[in-house]
Amino acid sequence: MDLKEIQNLIKFVAKSGASEVKLEMDDIKITIKTGSEDTKETTIVQQLPPAGNTIISQAAPVQATPAATPSPDAATDTAVEDNSKYITIKSPIIGTLYRKPSPDKPTFVEVGDTIKEGDVLCIIEAMKLFNEIESEISGKVVKVLVDDASPVEFDQPLFLVDPS
Repeated sequence: MDLKEIQNLIKFVAKSGASEVKLEMDDIKITIKTGSEDTKETTIVQQLPPAGNTIISQAAPVQATPAATPSPDAATDTAVEDNSKYITIKSPIIGTLYRKPSPDKPTFVEVGDTIKEGDVLCIIEAMKLFNEIESEISGKVVKVLVDDASPVEFDQPLFLVDPS
């Protein structure tokens, strides 16, 4: 089972509304748990040892950090209305987001940069694999919503893009 199949399974479980799904194959065991909106639990992928060795390990679920809710005022309402014309680029996987290809290189995109379909926006490291996140739209980057080297959840907003 490759990373893409695991990602598709996570998406399917999230949309189905199931609270827990367990999948065991010859060499891999996957448990996907979902909780309430405030505390989302995430995927646990465990490589099973060869048939002769029996080792039981348990991984702790990853907790999503709730976003801070700003105090409602006229300026915030205007900002929300202004953001509605932008397209939000969301994380397709769980992992650690990096805005640069390496520490000594410049960031992939900055606020104000014009991007086109297929441009690399960032890298998300998941299970020791570095996945380039490419833009599916063209436009101008209006806001970067995640800091460099920070953990991201599935479907977490990463960038706001003005498609015009």
